[in-house]
Order: sequence, then C-alpha cells, then structure tokens
Amino acid sequence: MPTFHNACSVPSSLWLTGIPGLESLHMWLSIPFGSMYLVAVVGNITILAVVRVERSLHQPMYFFLCMLAVIDLVLSTSTMPKLLAIFWFGAGSIGLDACLCQMFLIHCFATVESGIFLAMAFDRYVAICNPLRHSMVLTQTVVGRLGLAALLRGVLYIGPLPLMIRLRLPLYKTRVISHSYCEHMAVVALTCGDSRVNNVYGLSIGFLVLILDSVAIAASYVMIFRAVMGLATPEARLKTLGTCGSHICAILIFYVPIAVSSLIHRFGHQVPPPIHTLLANFYLLIPPILNPIVYAVRTKQIRDRLLQILKTGTKIR
Repeated sequence: MPTFHNACSVPSSLWLTGIPGLESLHMWLSIPFGSMYLVAVVGNITILAVVRVERSLHQPMYFFLCMLAVIDLVLSTSTMPKLLAIFWFGAGSIGLDACLCQMFLIHCFATVESGIFLAMAFDRYVAICNPLRHSMVLTQTVVGRLGLAALLRGVLYIGPLPLMIRLRLPLYKTRVISHSYCEHMAVVALTCGDSRVNNVYGLSIGFLVLILDSVAIAASYVMIFRAVMGLATPEARLKTLGTCGSHICAILIFYVPIAVSSLIHRFGHQVPPPIHTLLANFYLLIPPILNPIVYAVRTKQIRDRLLQILKTGTKIR
C-alpha cells in the first residue's frame, strides 16, 4: 500500500485498504466473499426470472420482492467487485468522484430497501385486515408508485451527503480509507474542515429511516396480529400468519445486522477494527444472500417453479 502525507490537499483519488489488519489474509478472504457474492447474484436473478415467467406470482407482494432483488443486486454489486479487486490485485485506488458515487449508492439503496419493507408491511396489512379491498387498493399502478416513492425518498435523503462532502469539505488530511468501501463516516473522517454538519445530517437520516420505518412496520404488525387473533380457529390464525412469515424473516435479516453493526460501532470500542469492517460487509451481503433463499423456501409457487426448472434441466442432460 502506498504511503500518503498528512498535509491537507485536494486529492483526485483515495485508497481503500480492504479489511484493515487482515491484509495478509486477503487472498483467503476472497474465497468466502466471492462465493457469497456469486450466490447473491444468482439467487436474486433467479427470483426476478421466476416471478417474470410465473403468472400466478404477478401479485403486489412478489412485485415488491422483485424490487428487493434489484436493490440487493445494486447493493452487493456496488461494493463486492471492488473488494475482490483489492483482495486479488491490491487495487485499492478509487477516484474521489467514484468513491462518492459508491457512497451514494450504498446509503441510498439501503434507504430504499427500508422503504420497500415498509410498503410490504402495508401490503400485508391490507391483505389481512381488509382482504376484500386488497386488489382494489394495491393495484399494479399503486405498487409502482410506492416503489418510486421509496426510490425518490432515498435519493432526496442521501443525495445531500456526497454533495456536502464535495462542496463543504474539499480538503483531505489523508487519502487512506481504513475500510473496504466508501462509507460516509469513514470518508468524512479523512477531511480537514468542520464536519459537524455532515455528522449531524448523517445521524439524523439514519434515525429517520431506521427508527421511523421500523416503528411503522411494528405498528402495522400490531394491527395485523389483532386482526388475526379475532379469527375463529387456531388453524385459520396460523394459516394467516404464515403469509407474513417470509416478510418477517426478510425484515429481521435486514434490520438485525444494521442494529448489531451500529451498536458495535457506537459502543464496542474494544472490538478490533477488522471486526467492524467485516460486519459492515456482512450487512451488505447477508440480505442479498438470504432474501432469495427465504422466499424460495417459504413460497410454494416459487419453490414449485424452481423444482420444475431443475427437473427440466435434468431431463435435457
């Protein structure tokens, strides 16, 4: 890794270290990370293909699932190819504008994913609490508008982050980012100017997105559980709750790694830096890997279609 001076300057590029403290293991780390990225890409593309060809899946919940698949592909692809290039070739150099673009994609689409989970919770609420109006309320147009609203919210919330760094903090005291990708706080820590505005804005957005979205999702499920408890038989209750199982699993897969990573970042001062970076990468990899698996296992139509494709492939061979 090249050595950079600490004098404040306007750099044209920055340097990503990969997993700091584990540089000697980068080649070995590339095996699990590369495998996980491959599983994430294949799994999410498979979900998109199955929903496209299986007409029985042309329903709001599966349209939202396709949006999640696209988001997960963007999140994993915005970081993993560069990380693998660092592992394999030591290619840590990244242009400043490319770094800010990567930062925008990561934080923007994480925000969009949270918005899609909120829209999915609304879909489950209408489907269970007002089933007769579900097809009238959640039309394809409404689903598309909800997805667009989640995207616009992500752009509006996260768009100022790279702009504030570019315009307010043009000088950098070092070019070395002790991280595997351009995370907002890691980039701000390199700058020479007063970064309090950037820090406050970043923390405020994190609070708005994670806390308010999770509270709204929890509120929707409280109303869902109240409606389910009013059903006549235990079998009907279990069957109704079963339709929410995949969504609840996906929510936990998304929010739990974020919560754990945030808590360790804030309070785990004794945790070694490599653990911080590994958790940050797992937070971007775990949902793209597990979401397709959860929905493939728990959704009969997706599972049956996949088995049909596998049987057809076996017959052809």
